[in-house]
Order: sequence, then C-alpha cells, then structure tokens
Amino acid sequence: MNTELTIRQLAALAQETRLQIFRALVVAGFEGLNPGKLIEQLNISKATLSFHLKELKSAELVTARQDGRFLFYSANFSAMNQLVTTLTENCCSQTNQSC
Repeated sequence: MNTELTIRQLAALAQETRLQIFRALVVAGFEGLNPGKLIEQLNISKATLSFHLKELKSAELVTARQDGRFLFYSANFSAMNQLVTTLTENCCSQTNQSC
C-alpha cells in the first residue's frame, strides 16, 4: 500500500468537479472522452477542466492518450481498483466482524 498515493487520490476525489469528471470518465470506459465532450457534458469552462484534469492525473486516477490531433482522457481503472482494494483490505479481518 502506498499511503501517500492513496491520500492524493482521496484528496483528488474529495472535490465536486473532479468527482464529476472522474465519474464521467468511468462511464465512458476505456475509450475515454476528449476535453470538448467533457466540457459539454459537465458544463464547465476549458480552464476549469484543465485545472481539475491536472489534479486527477497527478493522483494517477486519469490517463491521457493522443489519437491523431485529438487528446482523450480515460479513468485509470487499475488505480481505481487498487484504491478500493486499499480501502477495504482489512474489512473482513477477524478483528472486524461487521462484514
């Protein structure tokens, strides 16, 4: 478990606009979305989107790929799954019988 990364990821998702962006990218799947589509879907400015994508990328929750002239952002499903695993790894231990 990388505690520093986990804290960065939770902090990134603890902001409403970033959570909306991340959820939109999760719904989009592996294909992801280009910035124009995210701006349209979420009704946010280009500068706002850019700022929040930078934070999500820094937390390793979002990846970007170039496809011709276009840039597409995708949720990093591997990082998301690792975060969930980290948060639940001790859920059903003998000392926690509430599971």
